[in-house]
Amino acid sequence: MAAAATAHALVMPNAQNTYEVSRDDLPLSCPMPGMMLWCSHPKVYLPIETTGKAKCPYCGAVYTLVD
Repeated sequence: MAAAATAHALVMPNAQNTYEVSRDDLPLSCPMPGMMLWCSHPKVYLPIETTGKAKCPYCGAVYTLVD
């Protein structure tokens, strides 16, 4: 089950394979704000607006735009 990536609590990066994001989360980056960065890969911006899906080239996480 995908977790909302907009949660205000710290989220462990690379802990899931899928994340649901909203337009409020744009521009989309992996790891997202609120994810603990010390155990993650470099921040990369992902184009999601056109197709509604994006995959991180570092960790393979799949992001789906839900609105």
